[in-house]
Formats: sequence, structure tokens, C-alpha cells
Amino acid sequence: MASRAYVDVGPVMGERQSRGGEAWRWSGDAPVWDLRVFEHRWSEADLERLPDDGHRYEIIDGNLIVSPPPTARHQAIGLNLILILRDAAPEGWRVSYEVGIRVPHGNLICDVAVLHPDVDIDVSWQEPGDVGLVVEIASPSTEIRDQGDKLIAYAEAGIPAYWRVGRDGVVTAYRLVVVGEYETVATVKPGEVFRAEVPFPVAFDPATLTNDL
Repeated sequence: MASRAYVDVGPVMGERQSRGGEAWRWSGDAPVWDLRVFEHRWSEADLERLPDDGHRYEIIDGNLIVSPPPTARHQAIGLNLILILRDAAPEGWRVSYEVGIRVPHGNLICDVAVLHPDVDIDVSWQEPGDVGLVVEIASPSTEIRDQGDKLIAYAEAGIPAYWRVGRDGVVTAYRLVVVGEYETVATVKPGEVFRAEVPFPVAFDPATLTNDL
């Protein structure tokens, strides 16, 4: 039986459109929230047909998850972290923003990823074996998911390290114990020093992620 996917697409503005056989409507110039239910199990092939409209489209267990575009603050934190990781990365390692990753039963887009040397950087979806670290930066629409479904999916994919940057600036780091299971190895507040060894040694004060904001 096909799974039921709940898709939250608003608030957005536009004309009547159709996706997945269902019409999505907007009223005049007023943005509205439009929640539709699809009896459909989403796949990676379906993602190729969705518009490049600034929303983030992901799949978890056959369900389509739609997130709004990131805020400027969110992106600034991500950029600051990328600069720190690039400075610490050994030669050949790549640090990138908004990387698509194949996981069991889905496709996720992380805020920051560290990729092993010699990976193909021209593909839309990286294999989990090519990823050394994923980072999610909390926002009101994603914070709960980052602590639940995404944490589980990254662990099931066997990604060695997962970090979460909370809205309070706290960095929480997880390390893979066995495929499917993470353990928490650090919870570091701004003003303290966060240290990690995976995927490579790096140390920084989480306050540096937001000092210029």
C-alpha cells in the first residue's frame, strides 16, 4: 500500500498549479497555507520533477518533506562553519553547503557536509560512504526533525559523524557506534571549546559561528 505523504508548501504566492496529480491553489495576491494529502510513496525520481523554487525537498520513508528557504542568519552560520572546517581539512577533503545524500528509504539535504577526497562533486546525490560528516543548523521549521528523523536516517546510512547547531548556539556532536546507532560525544555551549576528531581534528568556540550576526 502506498504511504501517505503530507506536503506543506506555504506560505507561497502564485497561480493554480498541479503536482502529483493534485491541484494546489493560491488566492489572488494573498499568500495562503495549502496542505494536501497524497496517496503516493515518493522516490528520488519524483524529486527531479519538482520546481527549483527555493524550497528544500527531501524524502523520509517515502514521505515528501518540504522546508522553506533558509534565512540569512541560517546561511551565515553555515558559511562561518564551512570556513572553519575548510581551514582544518586535510588536503583533498571537501566541505560543501546543502549537499544531497542518499539514505536508506530516502534522500536528505544537509546544511553542511564534509566529503571524502576524490568524490564526484557534480552529482545531485552523494552516497553515504562518501560523506565523513553531516551538520544540521536548527531553524524553527526543522529543529525537531533534525533531532529525530534525520538523526536516525544518518545513523542508518552509516555516516560517521553528525553535528547539530542549535538555535541557542550549542553544538551537539554524535559519533557512529555501529550502523544505525549514534552516541552523543559532546554538547558545547558558546564560550567553550568544541573539539572533534572525526572526520579530522578541528577545534572552535561555537560563539564564532554567530559573532558577526
